[in-house]
Amino acid sequence: MKGDVAKSVNFNNLLITIPAILYALTIHEYFHGWTANKFGDPTARLQGRLTLNPLAHIDILGALCFVFANFGWGKPVPINPYNFKNPRRDNVLVSFAGPASNFVSAFLFGVIFQLLRNTTFIPMNVSTNLFNLLLSGIMMNLSLAIFNMIPLFPLDGSHILEGLLPSAMARKYKEIERYSPFILLGLIIMGNYGGISIFSMVLGPPIHYFLRLFTGL
Repeated sequence: MKGDVAKSVNFNNLLITIPAILYALTIHEYFHGWTANKFGDPTARLQGRLTLNPLAHIDILGALCFVFANFGWGKPVPINPYNFKNPRRDNVLVSFAGPASNFVSAFLFGVIFQLLRNTTFIPMNVSTNLFNLLLSGIMMNLSLAIFNMIPLFPLDGSHILEGLLPSAMARKYKEIERYSPFILLGLIIMGNYGGISIFSMVLGPPIHYFLRLFTGL
């Protein structure tokens, strides 16, 4: 009986978590493509990535990391910076658009959460699921926004930092870019199997700060 209850709880949590993950990944990648298109690069639009269809943006490994580790990534939107009028500046803005869309989404979900929290006409079973969905949406969007600001390639933070650095330093930074995925993978493995979660120590405090701020809890 206890096992059945546990399975039911886990299944319910999964039903709430999956829509939040799909939304966070989709809005993130969509706004990368939307911003690039506005700055003159139609690559994402021409390849069918300028869409709110989650199937176009889901990276299976990144989505699984979200389910089991509360952070992850979507399938990167193709960007051709040579189409930009000001490649360095525009690439920074395009890279920042993804995390910014998640942060704004988390804020808006928080506003809805606080507006509904004192509402009495919503049935209890509906309000519980709705509040859990909103909380999951806030958490997933904050996690994706803050995780992607880490300055390790291929995360958005690496493109932002590269664009903000002086040209000489940016070239040196780009030289170590090929090692960044291995550093990223090593940190993930260290957290999952070594008991030393650098990501939790670095990302946890800002995520929980904004979670409390947006929900008022």
